[in-house]
Amino acid sequence: MAQEFKPGMCVIGADAGGFFLAAGAAALDVPTVLIDKGPMGADWYKKAGFVPVKALLAAAERAHAVRNSGPFGTNMPRVGVDFSAVMEHVNEVIDAVAPNSSRARIGGLGVGVIPGEARFTDPETVAVGDFIIKADRFVIATGSSPFIPALPGLLDTPHFTSETICTLTECPRHLIVIGAGSVGLALAQAFRRLGAEVTVLEAAVPLANHDRECVAVVLDALAREGVKLRTEVEITKVGRALSKVLVEFAAGGDVETIEGSHLLIATGRRPNLDGLELEAAGIRHDPRGIAVDDNLRTTNKRVYALGDVTGGPKFAHVSTYHAGLVIRHALFRLPAKVNPLAIPWVTSTDPEIAEVGLREHDARAKHGAIRVLRWPYRENDRAQAERTTRGHVKIITNRKGDILGVTIVGAQAAENIGVWTLAISQKLKIDALANLVAPYPSYTEMGKYAALTFYSRGLTSARVRRIIGWLRRRG
Repeated sequence: MAQEFKPGMCVIGADAGGFFLAAGAAALDVPTVLIDKGPMGADWYKKAGFVPVKALLAAAERAHAVRNSGPFGTNMPRVGVDFSAVMEHVNEVIDAVAPNSSRARIGGLGVGVIPGEARFTDPETVAVGDFIIKADRFVIATGSSPFIPALPGLLDTPHFTSETICTLTECPRHLIVIGAGSVGLALAQAFRRLGAEVTVLEAAVPLANHDRECVAVVLDALAREGVKLRTEVEITKVGRALSKVLVEFAAGGDVETIEGSHLLIATGRRPNLDGLELEAAGIRHDPRGIAVDDNLRTTNKRVYALGDVTGGPKFAHVSTYHAGLVIRHALFRLPAKVNPLAIPWVTSTDPEIAEVGLREHDARAKHGAIRVLRWPYRENDRAQAERTTRGHVKIITNRKGDILGVTIVGAQAAENIGVWTLAISQKLKIDALANLVAPYPSYTEMGKYAALTFYSRGLTSARVRRIIGWLRRRG
């Protein structure tokens, strides 16, 4: 006989936001149940992919830094990469962070964990195994999985995704990457730095979601490092011959075949909605995700959805941001409107790209007259000291000094976008950043100096010069 629970909150899925939400609700003494069919702890981190990938990128960055250390007086042109040691590093990182999302931890926080596959049986009920849950509020946080395109021959060809690439035991001789988005290019660069030959195939344009001017800086860096990028190609067939992977594609009217040792599919992600029986709950959805309102409620007002399943940017920080809003709206009945302009986008290539708010062409289309403020890395003392002089800071404002968007391409871009995310979310004007006391020497100074250029025209005007002259005469 099925056992029935009536918690205050039922979270379906333990993606980053689901875990955060369940822990937060339990901390507020709300009886909470978390249902998840996947692994947790170390196995969850391995499946999720982002921590292993970050660890792999870090190893590749060290190899590249040592290989190019000549200008610092530590010339080491022969750098050996022990790939098994690299993967040992990746696994050690996973083991170190695993307790953060373990069943033991979430259970210790007061959350009831039910392993299994949840499905709605009606607008107020979820079934999982031998359990029936009738909660005051449900939250869908099942995350997303790599999208596997329907390419002829792919199902019969060994291939990797961002969730499985870190299971490799040897460095690929020639890695073929299908997809030139954030993940595809970051991993392409990493494996190139670890010693692989790398070719990236892209049907459209690389990093389509980023500022084109800043993307050019990244693509130039990748080309210098030997990553081969082919754009506007159509993959027609994938196959294998003995231990080799073959990818056939059409480009410019010609059909070509490229041969590699390994294949990585990096063509985006799709929301995990299979098996939820959303129709039974009256929840509207399509292949892109679940439809939600500004407060993240679905068409069933008892049910919320957050993170990747809502069809927006698929970042862990978006999911945890959504989780905070759901707590605010579902438990405190306070307005909690999602602000998409306050969500940073990051690509972990080297140099990095980090953006928040509107890009230049979107700002022009929406606001008409705008100001574009810049500061190059080459004019920053910290960047010169560390020889990371490629890139720039680009700030978009209106004529009144409202900050509309910021893009940073260069070293530590992801770290430095935080202050601009705060500025946009709090609706600060450019003078707040121009008056920032930034430590010297630091990358933060670039944002400050870019902000100061907002006033450069006014400070050199004839009117300002007359005022200064008048004040000088008055002593």
